[in-house]
Amino acid sequence: MEWLHLLRLAHILGAVVVLGTGAGIAFFMVMAHRTADARIIAHTAGTVVIADWIFTATAVVAQPITGVLLAREIGWNLTEGWIVTSLGLYVFTGVFWLPVVWIQRRMRDLARAAHQNGGALTADYFRLFRIWFACGFPAFFAVLAIIWLMVVKPDIGV
Repeated sequence: MEWLHLLRLAHILGAVVVLGTGAGIAFFMVMAHRTADARIIAHTAGTVVIADWIFTATAVVAQPITGVLLAREIGWNLTEGWIVTSLGLYVFTGVFWLPVVWIQRRMRDLARAAHQNGGALTADYFRLFRIWFACGFPAFFAVLAIIWLMVVKPDIGV
């Protein structure tokens, strides 16, 4: 397989991992939260934190690298409107994703403590869940927009 095809494959797989892992994490966290069972939430959040570091973080690092290499290989100028817009949305997504990583860890820890102490989930846990949930929407739709830009490559003046 030639270099260009490998770059394309890596870049597409990275986008799929970012979108798919994000959607999967959101689904499983919401489903666990709905149980209001600290043990289930602690277990699910623990798995989510690991998945975010293994899959999402790896893809998040790889995406700009494979994107720049792919653009150079194909001959696209990095100042093309759709690329600049994609990069702006990428940063926008990161602004929401980075706090979510910390929030997930904190929610995991609060759920573990509630389970170990036999107590209920705290108000802090529920406040963090609302913030986590709210941060997911703009990040998810920004990733969808980036994928659309990658596929369509519209002529956007910047």
